[in-house]
Amino acid sequence: MSTTEAGIPAITLTEAELDRYVTHAPTRGLLTGPGLPADTGPLTFSPLRTYGLRTLADATDGPLGLAEELRSRLVIGELLTPAGMERESILLDGVTGELTTARLGAPSAARPFAPSLHTLLRFAAVTEELAGLRGRFAALAGQYGPETVTEASRRLLALFEEGTGGEVPPYWKAAALIRPLSLIAGPGTVSGLTLDLPARLLDQQFGHGRVARFEEVDFPATLTHQPTRRFLRGTGLPEEAVLFHADTDVPLPTLREYVTQERAGYPVDRLPAHSDHLIRLGCLPEETSLLVDGRTGAVLTFDEPEATLHPLNTDVSTLAFTLWLVHHERTIDAHLGHELATHAYDHLAAAMIETLDTLDPTGTLPSTTWHYWTDLFQNETSGVF
Repeated sequence: MSTTEAGIPAITLTEAELDRYVTHAPTRGLLTGPGLPADTGPLTFSPLRTYGLRTLADATDGPLGLAEELRSRLVIGELLTPAGMERESILLDGVTGELTTARLGAPSAARPFAPSLHTLLRFAAVTEELAGLRGRFAALAGQYGPETVTEASRRLLALFEEGTGGEVPPYWKAAALIRPLSLIAGPGTVSGLTLDLPARLLDQQFGHGRVARFEEVDFPATLTHQPTRRFLRGTGLPEEAVLFHADTDVPLPTLREYVTQERAGYPVDRLPAHSDHLIRLGCLPEETSLLVDGRTGAVLTFDEPEATLHPLNTDVSTLAFTLWLVHHERTIDAHLGHELATHAYDHLAAAMIETLDTLDPTGTLPSTTWHYWTDLFQNETSGVF
């Protein structure tokens, strides 16, 4: 096995190494010629470098019940998934050249992935182009908003449809529908926050009159972070989202005020020491308060039964983006959404987490020990999608 080509790390195999396993001529030509990159876009082929060419039966010690047609599939790589999600292996059919994916712990549930290695590498390459807004997506650099999202999604889906007869595998369909959503908002050069959301974005998504905008009299004195005050006055937050309910009936209370007035009997000594600076914007399920730190603008959750405080979003702009993201996913074409949620929930969840992390890395920070959104997306029983 060689690992270099023109100074660029690559993974290649010899004809002798392939003889027992791969008879598909184009696949043999690729593996003995240009080879495979160790990592490309959302994929890694490093297991091939680590373990060599091995069958699924060998990789799983031939578990009982493994279908005969799967036993000879070759484990050549893995999907790169967000931390905390089990990785799926990429399997090659040495006779047809087709690719599927499966968890090694449950290999009987193999799912279509790509018709060939050449097509798979092209899929990964165009996904990288979208992420970097280069190549076929270079013209979209610096552009944001619903029209940009629609165009990026259209281009990516069209590229995936090439060479597949229009039958795009669920993983790549999720990528085409979800990954471009990170282009909905640009950097916060005007707002002073992480993002500048397009005007009326929330109204268009949640409905006119269903977005709460606050007045100065609604803010407690401890909300001193001016960009947050401006955002809540001008852009606002949805009154009702998939999981979020805003406090709109009374002026925004501090966490201490909320507990004192609405949670009679709750021991105030369990509150964070700076609870007078934590302003309650609303609630999430399971007795979870959604708060903003009035000094910094950071958004957090407070689990009332456990009396624990956790980071949620960088600020109210990325909170609004997250609520929009979850709600918008539900409005994507009903047929496609049902298909993905039913047959590829983990692929959909991974795409959602990666899209959120692109604009708000709160869930990936070393200081974040638990993250509400990440945990929610990873939980297949949550029914979010």
